[in-house]
Amino acid sequence: MYIGIDLGGTNIAVGLVDKEGKVVAKKSIPTSATRPVSDIIADMANLALEVTAENGLKKEDIEYVGIGAPGTVDNANGRIVYANNIGFKDTPVAEIFRKTWDIPVYLGNDADCAALGEAHAGAAHGCNNAIMITLGTGLGGGIIINKKIYSGFNSAGGEIGHMVIVRDGKACTCGRRGCWETYSSATGLIRMTAEAMLADHERKSILWQMVEGDIDKVSGKSAFRAADEGDELAKSILKDYFEYLACGIANIINIFQPEVFVIGGGISKEGEKLVAPLRELVSREIYTRGVAQTQLKAATLGNDAGIVGAAMLGL
Repeated sequence: MYIGIDLGGTNIAVGLVDKEGKVVAKKSIPTSATRPVSDIIADMANLALEVTAENGLKKEDIEYVGIGAPGTVDNANGRIVYANNIGFKDTPVAEIFRKTWDIPVYLGNDADCAALGEAHAGAAHGCNNAIMITLGTGLGGGIIINKKIYSGFNSAGGEIGHMVIVRDGKACTCGRRGCWETYSSATGLIRMTAEAMLADHERKSILWQMVEGDIDKVSGKSAFRAADEGDELAKSILKDYFEYLACGIANIINIFQPEVFVIGGGISKEGEKLVAPLRELVSREIYTRGVAQTQLKAATLGNDAGIVGAAMLGL
């Protein structure tokens, strides 16, 4: 058995995972990210011990612990180099963790772990080469090559959300302009929806009814739900969104040619309403012809992907 930990800015999720990648049990607690990092790490260790004991297992039954965290991670030295949203900076996570529980600890970037989880037990199961993106507040990416995470020589690779798709486009939080993340994350879709609604001066779109006239209530689901009702403005918003998203996907496929390209995050819950139009658009933009093509799929593990992937880090 393995322990997988998904360390996020909001919650710490800990799962007991078997060798097939099945989550046997899990628990979560608030991260309370403003606390000292040593307290957060101690909570991770204690929660892992609780999950182990509550399922009738001893410490000796767990081979290792894997931790997926946002930001730049140095697994070789057991450190989180930088994760701004949880206050970690050159933090010796493995060393501090082992003060509570002396067990092998492996670290990975959270998006990488999600990709590894989907490759091991989800939408890309059985594939040697796969790529996953997560559409949330940002656009995270994970690259799996020969069943292993690719993170570059400095453990900072895979930031595919910061590939520019619109030269001199909208400002990104990273400091560049026109990043894929700015146009294709859930945040990007929300911005595009709100901008289109504000340009609808006569408020003919049913989007206004759905948000009760409050633009701040727009979510990543809004355009999809309005399009389901036949709303033309919503359809136009999604058309633009799909084109931006497909542009980036095609770029990545042209470079890596993965067996499967997985789309995760909250937007992926739209399933075929998202993936079907993307397949058509991507098929027009990819370079390869006459050979096997990359399959485009929605993620299947949901919030468990990060836990499963973290639990597989030691393999």
